[in-house]
Amino acid sequence: MLNITATYTDQYQLAMAQVYFQNGQRETTAVFDYFFRKLPFRNGYAIFAGLENLLEILEDLRFSDADIDFLKKQEFSEEFIEYLRNFKFRGTIYSAKEGDLVFPTRPVLQVEATMIEAQIIETMLLNILNFQTLIATKASRMRLVAGDRKLLDFGLRRAQGSGGYYASRAAIIGGFNGTSNVVAGKDFDIPVSGTMAHSFIQSYDDELTAFRAFAKGRPHDCVLLVDTYDTLKSGLPHAIKVGKEMEEKGAKLAGIRLDSGDLAYLAKESRKMLDNAGLEYVKIAASNQLDEFVIKSLLEQQAPIDVFGVGTNLVTGSPDGALDGVYKLAESNGKPRLKISESLSKVTIPHKKQVYRLSNPDGQLLGADAITMRSETKIDRIYDPMESLKSLSIEGAKLEALLQPVMIDGKRTEKSRSLEEISQFAKERLETLPVEYKRFYNPHIYKVGISARLKEERENLLKKYNR
Repeated sequence: MLNITATYTDQYQLAMAQVYFQNGQRETTAVFDYFFRKLPFRNGYAIFAGLENLLEILEDLRFSDADIDFLKKQEFSEEFIEYLRNFKFRGTIYSAKEGDLVFPTRPVLQVEATMIEAQIIETMLLNILNFQTLIATKASRMRLVAGDRKLLDFGLRRAQGSGGYYASRAAIIGGFNGTSNVVAGKDFDIPVSGTMAHSFIQSYDDELTAFRAFAKGRPHDCVLLVDTYDTLKSGLPHAIKVGKEMEEKGAKLAGIRLDSGDLAYLAKESRKMLDNAGLEYVKIAASNQLDEFVIKSLLEQQAPIDVFGVGTNLVTGSPDGALDGVYKLAESNGKPRLKISESLSKVTIPHKKQVYRLSNPDGQLLGADAITMRSETKIDRIYDPMESLKSLSIEGAKLEALLQPVMIDGKRTEKSRSLEEISQFAKERLETLPVEYKRFYNPHIYKVGISARLKEERENLLKKYNR
């Protein structure tokens, strides 16, 4: 885990916190919702990621001595700085499970804490959850088009700084099989995989010598990069020769990697040459600016590629680059709060809330989540939060409560889940989603509605503030 302290925040969070402190509001309570307004990649769903990291950080969040020394130079009051010296997050968090399917508008996570605590953690919370959810969703799109072929994260060198660390974790949640990122592999128990660079081959006087040296050093995990000079006239013949030499020594060539050129054509020709040489077991890996669109195209061309190494487009969340997750006040000191905007899509939803996933009696998803006040126990109709005349009857539907307490009084309620468990859960949840919502282009829109009572509460607050 990266070492994160409580200064992993924006300055205005601390500026607001000091005002609360000076005005005697250090015990003022608040409820904040974390949600996003738009699905990334024009996708039909998002996969929630980053929760385990957030909870682990929050349990031990402090201002270090170095933090305190720095803040003394930032014109904060001495009394407030002394308060921060003893700061600890003691709030309660209700959240969806990490790896679950999440959709716009509905709360993904709800924070109940003092106003100061809730403000100080906002930036870090958004930074962790927005990024990992974006990358997990991108990875999931690649998994859906790749089928059962192996997907490896090769993106650390192209990532935005240390973002590559958490990108490797999120990629596994989205369905990837491994990473080239050694530190992420160590910290998150991710299978680590890698081949060789062109520079390794160039450093030798000839390609065959380079291949032989690598095979000697990596006899049990030897993948040869075959496009340094000429893929079909040089790289493949030399790889085949080394593969046969390895067989004589009781070892096997694991694979070859294609990193340039017409990948579909080269993969087909490589497969023929390998098979004709009796090396049917040798896998073909491909890299070079891959994304879900390229992978889909390659497989539609029936390219016999077994492994896809994806870098830049995965770890940067291309082309979106960011998830527009926000953190909005829903309640303060027990009173509902509302943010008003000229755009109805930016008018928030007040109160402590629960979110239910709806399914029919047979367990099939109805393609809708319902947002209710937490105290509600029975709902029979939900309303579009943007267009109040649109509604949907849900009478008789099974309701699965999605927001569960994951932290109470600053302590986790359950032990940490492994990355493998989270990834498996994400896979299982995705399997329950009807195929229409997983379409690559123009997926069906998953509905999110609010209860009649929550709709009424929101409208009453709108009238009050408009007056």
